[in-house]
Amino acid sequence: MKVNVGFTDRIIRILVAVLIIGLVANQAVVGVGAITLGIVVGVFLLTSIVGVCPLYTLLRINTIPKT
Repeated sequence: MKVNVGFTDRIIRILVAVLIIGLVANQAVVGVGAITLGIVVGVFLLTSIVGVCPLYTLLRINTIPKT
């Protein structure tokens, strides 16, 4: 797959993931919501590391700046 997640997008995804982890760790979110957000965190971190977002591919979005 072709990389379609730019550097700024990766940083934002990681920051949002860390924020959500903090909310769950402090029990601000519990139960099904915490599980759902845990899945979201996993997706954000995975797409940040790999640099490919399947949803972006389907929607033909590319956040890598053109040179």
